[in-house]
Amino acid sequence: MKKFMVRLCLMGVGLLVLSLMVPVTAGAGQSLRYSASAQVFEAFENSRLKTFTKDTGIAVDLFVASSQSCVYRLLQDMTDVASSVRPLSQREKNFGLVAIPFAKDPLAVITHQSTPVDTLTTEQLQSLFSGNVTNWKEVGGPDMAVTLVVPGEQTGAHKNFRRQVMRHNDVYYDYMTYTSTRVLEAIESLPPGAVSFISRGAQITHPKVKVVQIDGTKPGDVDYPFYQMFYLVTKGEPAGTVKVFVDFLTSDKGRDLILERGMLPVE
Repeated sequence: MKKFMVRLCLMGVGLLVLSLMVPVTAGAGQSLRYSASAQVFEAFENSRLKTFTKDTGIAVDLFVASSQSCVYRLLQDMTDVASSVRPLSQREKNFGLVAIPFAKDPLAVITHQSTPVDTLTTEQLQSLFSGNVTNWKEVGGPDMAVTLVVPGEQTGAHKNFRRQVMRHNDVYYDYMTYTSTRVLEAIESLPPGAVSFISRGAQITHPKVKVVQIDGTKPGDVDYPFYQMFYLVTKGEPAGTVKVFVDFLTSDKGRDLILERGMLPVE
């Protein structure tokens, strides 16, 4: 299958990061460097970070990237705290990193809202992303070409989908996006027939993107088969402004926002 990489120029990436900065000033002069997974940020970070700064007076210096990049920045002391949608490796734990789970998020299968397919089985989903099915009529849909849109291989979404859905087999694609959340824009702009996967919390802010049921269940159902865990990652046990941030996330305000976005707080 012919593959295309959707590439972002350096200037575009720079503008994206600048546009995501939180333009606030802490009254006490304190600040926190935070590297956020793109999925976690898209799910709810913008409103949460503004509330955090308003409540605590701590300004947030924000960087958005893949989970792997965020964890790497923490290892290199380029950030005070990171968020990730993948577990830490043993090597990362050996360097003193600590993962704090805070939300369980459905890994949603998505298409354009006008794609006339509402449900798939796990086996059909595996056949789609293995490249064995190239037309929707092969899985009970109309005579329409399948276009596979996949987050970059280093993103948490890709790693989780490959592990949970594909059972560690390769994920085929027609288009690959630089960051995980770019698949939402791709699905909105491509013709009907495109299919991808992403955090349910991130998808919920994109009404033109439809969620496909899997095995008769929808994200959020008790027996829905595919979930990601959202983590905060710190170097050692949280202290100072990092602890304030962790405590805020696990407060009632943080839990309410998690529930609003179709995710489950971690008890």
